[in-house]
Amino acid sequence: MDINMNRDYVVDITKKLLMTPSPSGFCQEVLDHVIHEADSLGYQWESTPKGNLIVSVPGKQSDVLGLSGHVDTLGAMVRSITSDGTLKLTSVGGFMMHAIEGEYCQIHTRDSRTYTGTILTNQPSIHVYKGAKSQDRDEKAMEVRIDEKVSSQEDVKALGINVGDYISFDARTQVVPSGFIKSRHLDDKASVGVLLGLLKWLSDNSITPEKTLKIIITTYEEVGHGAAYIPEDIRELIAVDMGAMGDDLSCTEYDVSICAKDSSGPYDYEMTTQLINIAKNQNLNHAVDIYPFYGSDGSAALKGGNNIRCALVGPGVHASHSMERTHIDALDNTFQLLAHYITQ
Repeated sequence: MDINMNRDYVVDITKKLLMTPSPSGFCQEVLDHVIHEADSLGYQWESTPKGNLIVSVPGKQSDVLGLSGHVDTLGAMVRSITSDGTLKLTSVGGFMMHAIEGEYCQIHTRDSRTYTGTILTNQPSIHVYKGAKSQDRDEKAMEVRIDEKVSSQEDVKALGINVGDYISFDARTQVVPSGFIKSRHLDDKASVGVLLGLLKWLSDNSITPEKTLKIIITTYEEVGHGAAYIPEDIRELIAVDMGAMGDDLSCTEYDVSICAKDSSGPYDYEMTTQLINIAKNQNLNHAVDIYPFYGSDGSAALKGGNNIRCALVGPGVHASHSMERTHIDALDNTFQLLAHYITQ
């Protein structure tokens, strides 16, 4: 059996996902892209009450394997409107404030209007503020400068902007000739691109996986409860999420990461061993790592009381929760690992 990822398809759909705003809980537009792909590939899907998407692929066996990836991203909400017409923000998901300083953003009102802006500190000019360099970067110091003629709370409210409106960060996606993909929100849209590539490979080649697959696309992973509920017939779950890079870790931007343990504890021994053995036997660039400050949809599923075995894999991503970068080879190695796992 030829196991070849359609690289052009995976890169194109990943770019489309990356450039669609979707902070946790504000994901319908990006889910519409996934639904369109599932429809075009001929697979049935359903939505859960809280907004997750489940795409089903019949298998040779009735046993059900879940594969999860999340389309929700880091972002913010309007916390308050200042007297001079800027916005104070509150974080959606965990990130360093200096990672978004100077970033362009969009403000999404609840009556479907969108405005652009820039995230700055409240001391944005070194020519004016003596303490601008040393100022703490925390929520109290950050604000959004709106690209509209506003100078008061009333001006801002007249635009329809209110407390609780979502703020999304511009992804700034680029795919460069050397194969690198650099963008915000590769966590976890790169993995969702791989999962859609897996669906396309199954459909294009009329391949039936060994077990029935339920591919779960979650919308609240960055705030900790994305896959807290999964269908009761799932007995195994592979969370497909980014592999972290840094001190004491061996993962690179070219590898598929296999996580043996994260902040929620160790992943299933047998599943993790099987994934490692496949990676070795297929000569895939891979790394086995421990992520002490990391949680996944697998973590949420286990903490939610689901009686499952669970593993975690994904493409290596540099500078996670900041200006991220991966390589098409990492997506391909992740695809290969999953394709071999579901067909053996």
